[in-house]
Amino acid sequence: MYNKGLYSDWVPKPVQLLLIVLLLAVVMPIGGVYTGNISSLVSGTGAMTEYFMWANYATTIGMGACMPVVLRIKMRFKVRDKLVLLLVLLGLLSYVNGTTLQPMIFIFTSLLIGFMKMMVTIELFLPLMAMIGNRGMFYGAFYTFVLVMNQVATYYAAEFALLYNWQQFYLFTAVLCFILALIHWVFMHNKYFALKVPLHYIDWLSILLFVSTFMFSAYVYSFGRQQDWFNSKNIIYASTAAFVSFALLSVRQLTLKRPYLSFKIFKKNNVQHGLFMLFWLGMFLGTASIQNTFAVGVLGYDQLTNTRLSLLMIPGIILAGGIAIFWFKKEKPLKMYIFSGFSAMVGYAIIMYFSMVLEFSYDNWYLPMFLKGYGMCSLFISVWFYTLDKLEMDEMLAAIGLVLVWRTFLAVGIFSTLYAWFQYRFQIMAVGDLAVYMDGMTVTPQNVAASMKPIQLNAIIIATKKIFGYIILVGFGVLIYVVTHHFGAKRFQYFRFVRVLGGKSVIARRRLRERKKLLEEIKDAAGPAV
Repeated sequence: MYNKGLYSDWVPKPVQLLLIVLLLAVVMPIGGVYTGNISSLVSGTGAMTEYFMWANYATTIGMGACMPVVLRIKMRFKVRDKLVLLLVLLGLLSYVNGTTLQPMIFIFTSLLIGFMKMMVTIELFLPLMAMIGNRGMFYGAFYTFVLVMNQVATYYAAEFALLYNWQQFYLFTAVLCFILALIHWVFMHNKYFALKVPLHYIDWLSILLFVSTFMFSAYVYSFGRQQDWFNSKNIIYASTAAFVSFALLSVRQLTLKRPYLSFKIFKKNNVQHGLFMLFWLGMFLGTASIQNTFAVGVLGYDQLTNTRLSLLMIPGIILAGGIAIFWFKKEKPLKMYIFSGFSAMVGYAIIMYFSMVLEFSYDNWYLPMFLKGYGMCSLFISVWFYTLDKLEMDEMLAAIGLVLVWRTFLAVGIFSTLYAWFQYRFQIMAVGDLAVYMDGMTVTPQNVAASMKPIQLNAIIIATKKIFGYIILVGFGVLIYVVTHHFGAKRFQYFRFVRVLGGKSVIARRRLRERKKLLEEIKDAAGPAV
């Protein structure tokens, strides 16, 4: 009656693994918008860039909203019925995105795609984790594959937009989803995962408040610069709505018998320190916005060349994943692996700081992008593992949605917004400083137009260089924090001295041996239980 696998018993194991990999390769990169074709979407629809940034955030918010209820949904329906329906719906949503010109439709479909994508992903988590066995090794293999596929999808979205048009990639994705749905209708078993559970225990109002909280926040992050922040009534209203929605969400969780979210795990030491490190990871990931400004605005790269830079991160991502698998297999402490990830990010920022020149060639991107890929992948694996370590399944599922939104949306959004604001301010200051050299002798009326472009480019370089300088200073502070943090290890050990008097030394040594043996037995029994 029940089958915890995905496929029928007659399907060979290698074929099952191949189908899981195909499913991961198609579903994990799928989204409402792709960063590689945002400029094509803007030119093709005539809408502002901010709408598509909002849609990009919406995909992550949809994934976070689904996490607390994903296990209940998994146990409610038969595996084949659910997965085939989800693949068909994902294909239809991609088709809608490929045929519409309305930016608000992109935002709505992105939210639904994120929600449905997480339902498919949870089906793949459990079989793969059962195959690999070790949770850390699973994270190493899984995140490496997913991050590589994200970079590849970003590149091909830009290439399709250049060779054909931006609609073609969405239609191509829709066709892939339909083909996978047909294949899985044939190969999947039609049984329940476990005992069937009802859906009426899901609090849909809490899900609505969760989505409302972060969608209003995403609006502030996306449109803040365009509408001059709190000088705009829309930004004030959106900020107020986000705060009120979160307050209502928090109060509602205290009154429910089966709350949608749980805030208990945020009292745990490893969760607090993990969120702190994920916040600073967002500082480094947010540099993508200023990197794009430098590559496109200063160096003059076209969109495809700029997107090709993301492919340069793949060797670093693969190396980080390989080291992670070895690290967790040998059960080494996490400290130095996390330190290596933040060190790579600081190294990327240092190289970019000294590379802010007009003569920067494409070959100079290899090392910084390699370090960025290594740092991103290693920190995604290690900090995520440390944050969710030693948590019960119910606790983890009840709060992982908030942690996911914190890692991928809030932290990155906050720093991307700060960088945009600082870059604007620093450029104004740089132009003011460069005005010292602008007089009638150096900039005559005849060459004023030719002189303004170098001044503007140098102002952008100065602003970007200054931001990277502050990132480096904060990054060294993060490295000091990582070195001094205990990561769950005992900071001090107290030795008990046994006073030996007369003939009591033999008894004392025997008691110490018995106590040590008992502790070892308890530890051996606790290992499989955990």
